[in-house]
Amino acid sequence: MRQELADWTAQNKAAFRRRLLGWYSRHRRDLPWRKTRDPYAIWVSEVMLQQTQVATAVAYFQRFLQRFPDPTALAAAPLEEVLRYWEGLGYYRRAAQLWEASRKIVGQHGGRIPDRFEELIVLPGVGRYTAGAILSLAFDKPAPILEANTERLYLRLLGWQVPAGTVKQHLWEFAESLLPRRNIGQFHQAVMELGSLVCRKKPECSLCPVRTMCRAFALGLTNSIPRRTNPPQYVAITDVAVALLPPEDERLLLGRYAGGERWAGLWDFPRLAWCQEHQQPAPSAEQVCQRLSQRIGLRIVNGVHVTSVRHSVTRYRILLHFYVARTATAPRSLAPWQGTDQVRWVEQTEWERLPMPAWSRRLCRALERHRAG
Repeated sequence: MRQELADWTAQNKAAFRRRLLGWYSRHRRDLPWRKTRDPYAIWVSEVMLQQTQVATAVAYFQRFLQRFPDPTALAAAPLEEVLRYWEGLGYYRRAAQLWEASRKIVGQHGGRIPDRFEELIVLPGVGRYTAGAILSLAFDKPAPILEANTERLYLRLLGWQVPAGTVKQHLWEFAESLLPRRNIGQFHQAVMELGSLVCRKKPECSLCPVRTMCRAFALGLTNSIPRRTNPPQYVAITDVAVALLPPEDERLLLGRYAGGERWAGLWDFPRLAWCQEHQQPAPSAEQVCQRLSQRIGLRIVNGVHVTSVRHSVTRYRILLHFYVARTATAPRSLAPWQGTDQVRWVEQTEWERLPMPAWSRRLCRALERHRAG
């Protein structure tokens, strides 16, 4: 591996940068975060682009910045509102950490994004890549970056038939060695763009401006680099969720996930893990009402199956059966059920403003259709 790194002389690196930037000037996408040097906007875009497709992130980015244009505005907003603006992007911990970090920036840095690695890396949710992206894209500082697209590109350039995780430190060293003296942010945008548009999992080598410098291309190994790790083993499970209404009106009983839970800060219907498989047909409404009554301590009656939906969370493939039912009484004082830190009766005009997992929002629409008859 050291030999492949040594083969990249200063002359080769200069030629790589020249070809890459020439290609980028002709083929780069028109993306809103590329039109600014505002470190806050760049930070928001980088957090959104983690685990999110570019096409999806654009609209969220524009809407988020319109409502929260700087760290001070973000820090002053309630976390629930921030999560509502994030709804649909998934991985909600990103939004919570962005909010937490903005509060630290306001409290410790007067609302200004730090321009030093040591101050960025200690902020919630900011790792080595995000810190490097902010420093290089906003401040043009010589900080390397390494993410999925650049990892794949560099592994192919070097011809390393290994999983990226096993040579991570070598890849960071290579990334740092490629940095130009100026326009570092533009160089990084070009590297990520090449990885995103051309050097993809199934590469388009005929379109690549640096294919003659690529060891994997020379050896015919582009489709086998990076080496695939063992694919995840997906787990099929069945859950049930219940829209609970009091005896005489149309409010909903919702609970907020507690800190440390997967959807911390989001509101949801009462939900039960039913079994470790996809159960068809749906369990009877009587069974569901009985088990949920035991969990939340309220007698539940008149249950009706509304719909069944499928969704995925990490390695789980979930079949979710959705019911509507009523409680026999409507007590004012309610104890949170397991996994929640707050529960309450919510009017429809209110639950439309509360942050919820995307699949729960689908259930809300199904409930509206059910009510309409």
